[in-house]
Amino acid sequence: MKFEFYKPERTVSGPAYNPWFKLLATAVTALLAAYGVNIATRFPLLQYGIGVKALLLGAAVMLAISYYWFLRSTVTVDDKGITQSWMYNRHVEWRDIRSAKMIGIPFLSAIFPPRLVVRTGNSFTTFNGGSQAVLVEFAKISLAYQMKK
Repeated sequence: MKFEFYKPERTVSGPAYNPWFKLLATAVTALLAAYGVNIATRFPLLQYGIGVKALLLGAAVMLAISYYWFLRSTVTVDDKGITQSWMYNRHVEWRDIRSAKMIGIPFLSAIFPPRLVVRTGNSFTTFNGGSQAVLVEFAKISLAYQMKK
C-alpha cells in the first residue's frame, strides 16, 4: 500500500532565494573578496607554507561556489516531492514526509526568505522559498501537514 498525504495541484518552480537576499549575498561576497585582496597585498603570502596557501585558495573557491549557487539555486515542488538545487541537490519524496512547517525570521522576511522545514523519519530538511509561487505552495504544504495532526 502506497500512502502519500499531499500532492500539489501543479508543478511549481522558482528561485530558492529572493532578490533582496541575493543582493545581500553579493554585497557580503564583494566585501569578503575585497578584504581578501587587501590581505594578500599587505602580507607576503608567498613566503608562507603550502598549507596556508592551500587554505586561502580553498576559502576563495568555496566563497565563489557558494555565491554562484546562491544566485542559481531553484526549488521545485512536483508530484514526486520537493527538490532544491544547490552544490548538492536536496530531494524529499512525498511518501517520506512526516511533518512540514514554515519558519521565518520575524520582521526580516523581506531579506531572509522563509523556509519550509520537512521532517522525514529522524532527520529534518529545509527548503528555501524565494518567489511568491513557491511560498504559496510551501504554505499549502505546511497547512496540509498541520491539519493532519
